[in-house]
Amino acid sequence: MLSALELTLVLLSAAVIAVVALRAVGLPPLVAYLAVGVVLGPHAADLAANTAAVHGLAEIGVVFLMFSLGLEFSLPKLLTLRRHVFGLGAAQVGSTLVLTVLALLLLPAVASKWLFPGGIDWRGAVALGGAVAMSSTALVIKLLSERRELETEHGKRVFSVLLFQDLAVIPLLILIPALNSGDQWWQGMVLAVVKATILLVLLLRFGPPLMRRWFSMVARQRSHELFTLNVLLATLLFAWLTKMAGLSMELGAFVAGMLIAETEFRYQVEEDIKPYRDVLLGLFFITIGMQLNLRVVLESWEQVLLLLTVPVIVKFFLVAGLVRGFGGTPGVAVRTGIWLAQAGEFGFVLLTQALGATLLGSEAVQPALAAMLLSLMVSPLLIAQANRIALRTTAQEWLQRSLQIQKIASSSLARSKHVLIAGYGRSGQGLAHVLEAEKVPYLALDLDSDRVHEAAAGGESVVYGDATRRDALVAAGVHRARALVITFGEVPDSLKLLAVVGDLAPQLPVLVRAASESDIERLRAAGATEVVPEIAEGSLMLASHALALAGIPASRVMQRLGTVRHERYAILRGFFHGADDHEHESIEQEHLHLHAVGLHADSAAIGRAIGEIKLAGARITAVVRAQGRLLTPPPELVLEVGDTVVLSGTVDQVGAAEAGLLGSG
Repeated sequence: MLSALELTLVLLSAAVIAVVALRAVGLPPLVAYLAVGVVLGPHAADLAANTAAVHGLAEIGVVFLMFSLGLEFSLPKLLTLRRHVFGLGAAQVGSTLVLTVLALLLLPAVASKWLFPGGIDWRGAVALGGAVAMSSTALVIKLLSERRELETEHGKRVFSVLLFQDLAVIPLLILIPALNSGDQWWQGMVLAVVKATILLVLLLRFGPPLMRRWFSMVARQRSHELFTLNVLLATLLFAWLTKMAGLSMELGAFVAGMLIAETEFRYQVEEDIKPYRDVLLGLFFITIGMQLNLRVVLESWEQVLLLLTVPVIVKFFLVAGLVRGFGGTPGVAVRTGIWLAQAGEFGFVLLTQALGATLLGSEAVQPALAAMLLSLMVSPLLIAQANRIALRTTAQEWLQRSLQIQKIASSSLARSKHVLIAGYGRSGQGLAHVLEAEKVPYLALDLDSDRVHEAAAGGESVVYGDATRRDALVAAGVHRARALVITFGEVPDSLKLLAVVGDLAPQLPVLVRAASESDIERLRAAGATEVVPEIAEGSLMLASHALALAGIPASRVMQRLGTVRHERYAILRGFFHGADDHEHESIEQEHLHLHAVGLHADSAAIGRAIGEIKLAGARITAVVRAQGRLLTPPPELVLEVGDTVVLSGTVDQVGAAEAGLLGSG
């Protein structure tokens, strides 16, 4: 038997290896944790014999998940989406639960015994129906955020249904233990509801002011360690209170999160609790995987396959039908159905609780666990094809896509030499206002329909469209544009867009917004002309204000900022001068100039590496080829016929360097 330390090392090592391996193929960490539990559990390698401590920590992981859910429970957001949450969400959970119970109870006895060897009664069917009704909040929200689809029509519906599912877990956590009270189950249920009602009324009535005073007192100590300890204490204290009242710990944690969400400490608490939640929740999924007996699953693979395919297919058609019933278009209905077809983490919680309450036997739980695990593994692959499936299955979707592209094209037809803005959040809007003030034409693409509607109504040049799609970029006039500015901030989306632009318009200058400097090289290598890191620019603005407050003259402050930016950004290292430059006194002989030199077959530089050419003090900042623009080219780059070399230096240096490039060598 492994010691606690040895067990921890084994679990951590296996989790790290599994997460890295599965992320490489696009699967979420949740699946990796489940796989670790299966491999190391008592039914396989049997390395996790010390299960008491592991299960205790795993239960706390679920507590923290519910606490985080309470923090996200925003009343204004709920009111905004109330039709989707309490209409579509309630219909999905209720109809899925009822259909599952009816299907299981109406199965012929032979089929029921084959599907669930240990047998299943109506109480077990209710528990299984509740588990089937759940979808994966952790997986789906993460994918929605990564794909920038939270604010799309199907994204709003998916989020609303997930929110109601998470709220529905609370009564289900009360109901399932009460069903184990024999013929008097309804008495246990009524008692649990009464306890929960009294406790919730007391906590919600007196909790907010007490919570605000409590956290204010701790915050005044100005100790991050004390604040974090206080968050852990509050979470576990409320979980313990509800457990002592005969209710689930998860309910208490949810209430604690709700109370803190009403205070000004919500976001700090969310950041402090995230590491503990993620680690302990990973441990919870490992314990779920430990319950899976691969031998039983292999012996009953037909049941596993049936329990995998039928719920996924039924949930897809059920959700799609409900979305259509609530006024959604066919394309939105198909996408929403695909996004919500998989099992969820709270389904595992409910199954585990049903197993502990003996509502379901191990023989019934094993195939269900395996099917749910497989649905989570398959779900990212299905979601990746959601748009393609929607286009192929709904004729109206093709029409809507065509109308969308036509609208983008009609907005861009009158524009030439305009700036394309990908993303119209705060950064995109700020940029657009500056361009408009300078009478520079622009066109912005954004996927938030509400934002696009409001901005377009206000007279701004923004249309609904996905900038990462080829057809949308072509319709927006990417071949006529002067520049493209990517304001997303999410590196994967920026890389995807850079790849599309590199194929469509490789010579188009592309400016990219980045969260930090660590992403600069990746984005430049992908084709970005320049990358502007938010943190670096923020620090420059802070430095300028600090220098001004310290009494440094404004001219020296601006000179210092110019020096820093000159060293940081290649695009600011000089300028292309023209006929009217004599009007500007700031343009002097010693200032850097940019000059483009085209190389022809007779040029001396052809076939020579940049490092071999004497440039008289100038430097080559870029080489433009048919494949695109290469900034800060390496010394070993060999120049070819047709290259355009961009020189940087004083007027004399640039002139001498040009003579060296074009002369006899």
